[in-house]
Amino acid sequence: MIALIAQYGLLLVFLNVLAAQAGVPVPAVPTLVVAGALAAGDRLSLAGIVAAALVGSLLGDLAWYLAGRRYGAGVMRTLCRISLSPDSCVKQSELRFQRWRGQVLLVAKFVPGLSMLAPPLVGAMGLPPRHFVLLDGLGALLWAGAAIVLGYVFAGEVDRVLGAVANAGTVAIEVAAALLAAYVLIKWWRRERLLRSLRMARIGVEELARAIAAGRAPLVIDVRSAVARQLDGRIIPDALLTDVEGIVQAVAAIPLDRELVVYCNCPNEVSAARAAQALMARGYRRVRPLHGGLDAWDAAGYAVQRLASANGGTLAEATVDPEATA
Repeated sequence: MIALIAQYGLLLVFLNVLAAQAGVPVPAVPTLVVAGALAAGDRLSLAGIVAAALVGSLLGDLAWYLAGRRYGAGVMRTLCRISLSPDSCVKQSELRFQRWRGQVLLVAKFVPGLSMLAPPLVGAMGLPPRHFVLLDGLGALLWAGAAIVLGYVFAGEVDRVLGAVANAGTVAIEVAAALLAAYVLIKWWRRERLLRSLRMARIGVEELARAIAAGRAPLVIDVRSAVARQLDGRIIPDALLTDVEGIVQAVAAIPLDRELVVYCNCPNEVSAARAAQALMARGYRRVRPLHGGLDAWDAAGYAVQRLASANGGTLAEATVDPEATA
């Protein structure tokens, strides 16, 4: 690796960081560490390494930011469907955005799974381009700088480690491949275990539509987060707005024999299933997630409402009158 980076230098650093930020599953930190070690031996320019990493990171992130501004929540759902942890990545990103807002870009690259999701999220939420470039640039500088400084300070140790890897030859490559395969297998197994634990009876959009048309509509509950509703203002008409954490309090006045339908627009309806589990644990027995969620409802051509305001206050936890929903 040292010979490769020494030969192609800043171009390799730029291309590696650009590919990593664009979503290609190639780690950039090892390259930055080695580049820092080479800078300690005056074989590469320290300022040039930082500049190459910064430009590569900004270009990759800018593409996702612009996609978020143009396509909104659809970009995030697509990213989460193809990720190794599609069941929680949108939710975790939304929670961090609620806490940090645009400043999430300062720490995104240090958090696994958040690095790629943060740029389209802040783009969809309307962060101005100049603020994005400033915050994302600072975050990239902190992230790349930490790896480069690590390699610079421990240049001798980096040389020894890479020398040992080179001496190991194909054995090192086989071990690395085995570790990667084990990582993917563990993530897949955890996902499958989660989905099995959340399997329960769903209600189809056609069945729900027939119940509403017949005047025996269940109480429909939107369990998306406030940020999710800011990204996508569609709701099923007359749905109760809450989230997974607040759903038990939101339905506290609802009789336990009331039929409830919960929905989200997350991969595998995970949030809806978790909300249904929480309700059943409190004694509600007639609870079903909506199969396909909000997207399936809208795609089937059924009526949707759009939130008039997309601010946090409008989307806070809600309560209902039990007499009105009996």
